[in-house]
Amino acid sequence: MFFLLSKILYFFISPFNWILLLFIWWLFTKNAARKKKIGISLLILVLFFSNPYIIHEITLGWQEKEKIMQTDERYQTGIVLAGFVGFLYKTRQGYYGAASDRFIQTMRLYKTGRIKKILITGGSGNPWRQEYKEADFVKEQLIDMGVPADDIIAESESRNTFENAAHTKAVLDSLHLTEPCLLITSAMHMKRSQQVFSKAGIKTIAYPCNFNAIPNPQTFMSTVVPTYKAFEGWDVFLKEAVGLVMYKLTGKA
Repeated sequence: MFFLLSKILYFFISPFNWILLLFIWWLFTKNAARKKKIGISLLILVLFFSNPYIIHEITLGWQEKEKIMQTDERYQTGIVLAGFVGFLYKTRQGYYGAASDRFIQTMRLYKTGRIKKILITGGSGNPWRQEYKEADFVKEQLIDMGVPADDIIAESESRNTFENAAHTKAVLDSLHLTEPCLLITSAMHMKRSQQVFSKAGIKTIAYPCNFNAIPNPQTFMSTVVPTYKAFEGWDVFLKEAVGLVMYKLTGKA
């Protein structure tokens, strides 16, 4: 139930959907005074949420800072959170998405000897398509790239971050793997992930990747010219911020 409710909630926290609903209200309202107020509100919301500078600064403040590995820093297990593969339903072929830096960094950490084992956690985040298991696909990809099967653990039943942590805890305990583990996920997702894993009793060291914003100086054009990408940034931030609040309220973080 929590899984389905969270998917519904994400629709209502998107600023684009707020604007869309407000536009529909503006379109059908007959009261001239109300129509004017709604129109002004629409303009303000569009200008605010399409501004790249605002969401860039918020993103920099939220996402986890880069992890600089020490020369002798090694971990038995690197836990990588799924959520970077999409599937073509007809062929069941997987395709890497925007967060595939999680895969790249995991492979790099393994090849450089920073982690000895790779634990991939994540099945399907689609409530209607549970037959496509991302962790199993990623395991096959890793094997194709030369990683021994004995060094890969695929947990393919979890559907969200809370379940990632719960199932991973069971795997770590059953295999007697030592902690702390290196937790590999997107920089924007790390704050929520690490708190959920800590709540589940797993000691982790954050290794963020897939950074949504880089702290470079902003040009004049990038601070004032509206862009649709700003809406994407707000969706990511609000999903993480509201998700963390909901997890705390329900005792999951």
